Amino acid sequence: MKFFIDTASLDEINAAAELGVLDGVTTNPSLIAKIVKDPANFTYADFKAHIARICEIVDGPVSAEVTTLKSEEMIAQGEELAAIHKNVVVKCPLTVEGLKAIRHFSQNGIKTNATLVFSPTQALLAAKAGADFVSPFVGRLDDVSTSGMELVRQIVTIYDNYGYLTEVIVASVRNPLHVVESAMAGADIATLPYSVIKQLANHPLTDKGLEKFMEDAAVMKG
Repeated sequence: MKFFIDTASLDEINAAAELGVLDGVTTNPSLIAKIVKDPANFTYADFKAHIARICEIVDGPVSAEVTTLKSEEMIAQGEELAAIHKNVVVKCPLTVEGLKAIRHFSQNGIKTNATLVFSPTQALLAAKAGADFVSPFVGRLDDVSTSGMELVRQIVTIYDNYGYLTEVIVASVRNPLHVVESAMAGADIATLPYSVIKQLANHPLTDKGLEKFMEDAAVMKG
């Protein structure tokens, strides 16, 4: 299973990369907004420059999302984003207009990530349109009393049934259990906040055992 980090923070991306487990990055407009210090002066050129800096840190897919609703505008914006770096993946919403854009990008060798996916039918359409990745948002489904992980299992089964090569990115991950269940369901990728990546390495028994080892090591001479 591959791990992506879901952030636009260069500090968090660098920290995750140092762990040796980072395979890619996903961003979205909300994550970009969190790192903007001066919104009044933040331009689209600044956004593209930021994506370029992320690509310098991580040698893997970097999802950059379009910020328009019309397919023609998504295509123009996506082509501009794809030109930033070979690792840029154009992130398009799973809408009728988004599907048109995904199809165009697929036919022109530009990788795509179909985002804001909340149903198996949306995921099926994304694969048929040629999306390289599909991002079901499990945490947001859990928030409305629907099983996000059941959606992941449905998508994996459908893709396996028909041999679709679209990779499943489990998104909106809230805790380590989401990661475990995603891996057990056969998802290709989990995209995680840095806080969850750190939680994966933590266990109270590890802390307790380490404390005891350090106490016993302190009695050794030299």
